[in-house]
Amino acid sequence: MQTSRAACRPLRSIFDLDGRREQIKLLELQSLSPGFWDDQDKAAAVQQQLGQLQDMVGAWDKNYGDLEDAELLLDMAVEEQDEASFQELVSSLDGLRERVDMVELDCMFTGEHDARNAILTIHAGAGGTEAMDWTGMLMRMYLRWAETHAFKSDILDLLPGEEAGTKSVAMLIKGKNAYGLLRSELGIHRLVRISPFDASGRRHTSFSSVMVMPELDDNVNIEIDEKDIRIDTFRASGSGGQHVNKTDSAIRITHFPTGIVVQCQNERSQHSNKNMAMKMLMARLYELEQEEKMKAQENLQGDKKDIAWGSQIRSYVLQPYRLIKDHRTGLEEGNVEAVLDGRLDRFIRAWLLWKSK
Repeated sequence: MQTSRAACRPLRSIFDLDGRREQIKLLELQSLSPGFWDDQDKAAAVQQQLGQLQDMVGAWDKNYGDLEDAELLLDMAVEEQDEASFQELVSSLDGLRERVDMVELDCMFTGEHDARNAILTIHAGAGGTEAMDWTGMLMRMYLRWAETHAFKSDILDLLPGEEAGTKSVAMLIKGKNAYGLLRSELGIHRLVRISPFDASGRRHTSFSSVMVMPELDDNVNIEIDEKDIRIDTFRASGSGGQHVNKTDSAIRITHFPTGIVVQCQNERSQHSNKNMAMKMLMARLYELEQEEKMKAQENLQGDKKDIAWGSQIRSYVLQPYRLIKDHRTGLEEGNVEAVLDGRLDRFIRAWLLWKSK
């Protein structure tokens, strides 16, 4: 089956295996040099990069070996006309296809912070209770997505709606390439449905905005002048009974130059809430800085495209028909329940492919 081997040769150049193997050698030599661990932060960054490259190359080698095994199995099945071997081959190729797709995704994470954890915030738009209910549905969708990927998720701050749903929520999603994956969700999400809160059974349109930021560490230099911020403490909301927080442990930080306000109330102590709130502020300021650079570049190039944060990226239509459509990639999905239950990978993959073109 020579065509499969030929098809793999172009893939080798796409993945730049030789270049990645050379990078691994250089990083391994660097990690063995005297004084490597004198700078702990730099050494940790090198080790992280080395581990990511080793995982990527290791996955390629395993997949390529499995493909060669499949070719041998195919030759044997054809020669012996063995139906059982054909069925085994089909099963193995299905698994191989999924693993190759994952390696392809890994190769798309070329951004500086793609490998980091993600801070995801959702805010209800206009529409009152209906929009707040939609925000709660989106929160559940992302939590379910994180769960299916074995990612850890923490609610950093949650402001419930007066009657139902959620006014706003901030969550930390921890996992490999969490930010690189969830960047696809940045923007306005639109819901069309028969409102469960309308006694007349009329169709309503609701909007919620999703913001995604990387969780930054101390290696990222974002300067914040103490004179530019105000830190307020307040009593964190609780679920009642023994869980009511009786101390002012929640933290709200206001950044005067930009008007950005962040808050965290779900950590165990005021100190932990302050640290996480500062991380959230740093991430917001970093994203604002990147957005301004993008605007400047677009102005230089004469590009009039809308910035993603201000545009509707996806519609979830439950009435009069059932369809979810991503307006950037054109991808459509009729299984609305599955997507709202966290099956977002088709949309994420389509966005990564679209973005890489």
